[in-house]
Amino acid sequence: MGVDPLLAGLIGMGALIVMVFLGVRVYIAATLVGMLGIVSIIGWDAGTGIVGTIPHSKSTLYSLSVLPMFILIGFLAFHAGITTSAFDAAKKWIGWVPGGLAVATVFSAAGFAAVSGASTATAAVFSRVAIPEMLANGYDKRLAAGVVAAGGTLASLIPPSAILVIYAIIVEESVGALLLAGFIPGIVSALIYALIIMGRATVNPKLGPPVRGFTMGDRMKSLPGTFPIIAVIGIIFSAIYGGWATPTEAGALGAFVVLILAFIHGMRTKELKDALFETAKLTVMIFSIIWGVLVFVRFLGFSGLPEAFAEWILGLPLPPTAIIILILCGYAILGMFMDAIGMLLLTLPVVFPAVIALGYDPIWFGIIVVKMVEICLITPPIGLNCYVVNGVRPDIPLSDVFRGIGPFFVADVLTVALFIAFPWLITWLPQTMLN
Repeated sequence: MGVDPLLAGLIGMGALIVMVFLGVRVYIAATLVGMLGIVSIIGWDAGTGIVGTIPHSKSTLYSLSVLPMFILIGFLAFHAGITTSAFDAAKKWIGWVPGGLAVATVFSAAGFAAVSGASTATAAVFSRVAIPEMLANGYDKRLAAGVVAAGGTLASLIPPSAILVIYAIIVEESVGALLLAGFIPGIVSALIYALIIMGRATVNPKLGPPVRGFTMGDRMKSLPGTFPIIAVIGIIFSAIYGGWATPTEAGALGAFVVLILAFIHGMRTKELKDALFETAKLTVMIFSIIWGVLVFVRFLGFSGLPEAFAEWILGLPLPPTAIIILILCGYAILGMFMDAIGMLLLTLPVVFPAVIALGYDPIWFGIIVVKMVEICLITPPIGLNCYVVNGVRPDIPLSDVFRGIGPFFVADVLTVALFIAFPWLITWLPQTMLN
């Protein structure tokens, strides 16, 4: 039709950014821009024909079936009482250290993340479970709110993580390898959070006094409550690493285990229906976004914009590490105004080819990007997890929640720097699976 493909790609990127910032749903904006872009480059008949085949052809991908399984695990875990049991066990075993209840919140949130996969859900649940106990024991309310908001972000890294699955689908990488790659970074992130808390509470004991008085018998009695988490982690990790089941099959087994436990803990038919209905709603929403993303990605492929951007990046008189840092700074800025899926949609189709051209591992970059998503979940003005904590606990002002996450923001920046300096922390585990 006489339209320059590269110009069409630039206009499309600009139009998508404007539409998203104006509040248009991501899947609508991506589909509309992608369809109009393809049509402008190759014509109406061919363009609409390609766009019309994408939803069906991509919905039949087996790798997508992992999403509803992981989402279902999270909703069932809530009814199984896993959250309360995990926090109770963590409190009794490590509550005696400086800032013990806050440290217990970090590790129990990490455990719940291993059966939830949803950052906002983790933050909402621990706002109800952990914050009241911390405040009752004299903890600073900013620390209590901050640790819950930050702890919730661990669900983005620790499998089952829906964001990691979406990243894998967009860039066409192995879902299993990415899920495995999230284990060690998730543990490292939790440990750094814990060290930050203990250091601050040691310097200023009034921030988070230790909780003592639990006997070894009390601690041993709390362990059975952690078995559901251990079982789900064991199933997912051993299945993917050992190769005896696909990620989808591992998710189905995990969902079955949590379903049985939920019934044992008193879940009824109505609650099961609610969990299934919420799973269906969230799955449909994510699938709709994926369809839009893939239409938009196809448009960018026709435009040649990713290749042009990669050539421009390679031509910069900067070392690869400096370029990666600049890209991550861009994510940090973009994340102040957009949600995680929107960020991945806007950036990955263009940025990913450039990163690969620089010689970086796609699995490593995926974990780094998701870590940046974690940071954006606690940074203003969006800081979704902070709004969730404030929504559940309106007695803690939003300004206090944002102040409370300050040290954890610093911890996240240090963690990203650690992963850039030592990439093997991310790549070692999936490489052992591939070998």
